[in-house]
Amino acid sequence: METSFPSLYMFKFIVPNGKENEIGALLPNNEMVLKSSSQGKYVSATIKAMMRDSQSIIDVYEKASKIKGVIAL
Repeated sequence: METSFPSLYMFKFIVPNGKENEIGALLPNNEMVLKSSSQGKYVSATIKAMMRDSQSIIDVYEKASKIKGVIAL
């Protein structure tokens, strides 16, 4: 499958509760949907963002990887 850019891309992350602001800071001008885990220890974050190219997507994942406890889906 080939994607043409710019394209809307959906990022999904799981972070420890309290780290959601760090994820939101990666893509600050986009809506973030949060959902807490059943025991409240983790939060899933979904952010849809218009990305200009594939390198922009990789850059977001590289920045996210520096957040302690993050899981990128």
